[in-house]
Amino acid sequence: MKDDDIKTDYDFSKGKRGAVYPLPPGKERITIRLDADILDWFRQQVNTRGGGNYQTLINQALRDHIGQQKIPFEDLLRRVVREELAHYKIE
Repeated sequence: MKDDDIKTDYDFSKGKRGAVYPLPPGKERITIRLDADILDWFRQQVNTRGGGNYQTLINQALRDHIGQQKIPFEDLLRRVVREELAHYKIE
């Protein structure tokens, strides 16, 4: 390819900065660094399920974790005591 073959004048007057596709409502684009093995696990889950989006799975895992944090202390304590009693087969 010669320099003469390359167009030297491009019109970007109607160009826009940013993503090509707009974000869905309620979504925000961020940059996050995750360990490679974590990403591999989520990608493998998507492949095992026959498709989907690993980012959606990460989002759901975070949502589930947050939901667990909202369990009232008394309920959490009861659950732990039940699990311990079951471990020692005490009823």
